[in-house]
Amino acid sequence: PRYNPARMAYGPANDKDELQRAIDSSIVHGVNFIDTAAYYGKGASELLVGELIKGRDVFVATKFPSKVATKTANFRKDLENSLKRLDLPSVDLYQIHYPSPFFSIPKILEMMAVAVHSGKIRSVGVSNFSARQTRDAHQLLSGLGIPLASNQVEFSLLNRNPERNGLLETCQELNITLIAYMPLKMGALTGKYLGGKRPEGLRRYMRLFRKREYSRLQQLVGLMGEIGSGYEKSPAQVALRWLIQKGNVLPIPGAKNSEQAIHNAGALTFSLKNGEMEALEKASEGIRSYL
Repeated sequence: PRYNPARMAYGPANDKDELQRAIDSSIVHGVNFIDTAAYYGKGASELLVGELIKGRDVFVATKFPSKVATKTANFRKDLENSLKRLDLPSVDLYQIHYPSPFFSIPKILEMMAVAVHSGKIRSVGVSNFSARQTRDAHQLLSGLGIPLASNQVEFSLLNRNPERNGLLETCQELNITLIAYMPLKMGALTGKYLGGKRPEGLRRYMRLFRKREYSRLQQLVGLMGEIGSGYEKSPAQVALRWLIQKGNVLPIPGAKNSEQAIHNAGALTFSLKNGEMEALEKASEGIRSYL
């Protein structure tokens, strides 16, 4: 579809050759985690990932369900279809994409545990779960002898809800990795939309790019630039590093070409001081980033 979650967050992809170079550059620079979902492009994303990762040592994460109205009984078929599209015998991380009224989360978790024991899933994760839902999922899986590996939610300097609603604390307590999607807030934390330039598509209508919030965004990105200059790093790399240093957090920035992939990996090569972390948090307080 023209607008799906990944496309809205990162914009349209480049050609396949450039995407291949992005994956290969990521691997060379120490990044081998690839996240996709059956829902993205009605399976097209998984098909493309399957083609791009052939013969490469990567950690692949995907998600159930394949469409909005998918029911509990569709789980096994969805998993088999994802494995077929990815051309893999098993998936490293299989996640429940979101809580839904169409399927039973406890039953899906039980079936995921069975799939772990049968070798089709290596680890179980969830996505967009609250602290309470995460704790419940962890407890259920623990009773089945399976750890809850992760919860994938939006988290960045411009969306710090996981800190405020207890989710980050819960994940740290239970040793669950918080996978942070949109860690650069659709490009807002890269600095490329300062100076009057605005993103294309629906992203241009975000509150961030209106007068009051835009001014505060400029101040935050300016501080990120100042901090980054001391390490020869960009604002985007500072934003990613801030997440990494929160503890048990894995940011997953998009990379549409090899240059972006190498740039993202640069967040692994330095550390922020405590005072710098605190300054970033103070500067980001109260910025409203939604539509």
